[in-house]
Amino acid sequence: MLKEFREFAMKGNVVDLAVGVIIGAAFGAIVNSLVGDIIMPIIGAVTGGLDFSNYYVPLAKSVTASNLADAKKQGAVLAWGNFITLTLNFLIIAVVLFVVVRAMNQLKRHEAAAPAAPPKPSREEELLTEIRDLLKKA
Repeated sequence: MLKEFREFAMKGNVVDLAVGVIIGAAFGAIVNSLVGDIIMPIIGAVTGGLDFSNYYVPLAKSVTASNLADAKKQGAVLAWGNFITLTLNFLIIAVVLFVVVRAMNQLKRHEAAAPAAPPKPSREEELLTEIRDLLKKA
């Protein structure tokens, strides 16, 4: 059973998938930071201090807090600002992945477009070519 598991785990697809998941998680953290620490503050500065992350609609009368974290403690809230932030996060990830995949496809097309060197003739073909050339001379 251990041998079967090792064979399964060492297959290329499983290892590739594991690497993809790990890189995807790291990439997600980078994009979250990009959105939360760079893009949203710029949007906030352009819109006069607008901070989407604290925008919510209280769904209970007991909610009187001025920020989302405290409002969630007081009762049910509809955190639409957080939804906008996460939607922007998704769109950025989608655009970046599109650009990466597009670049990789163009690279593959460029490699495929380059003419492959003709295969070296076999020893038999070389001998036949020599015989043909000798017969032409005779």
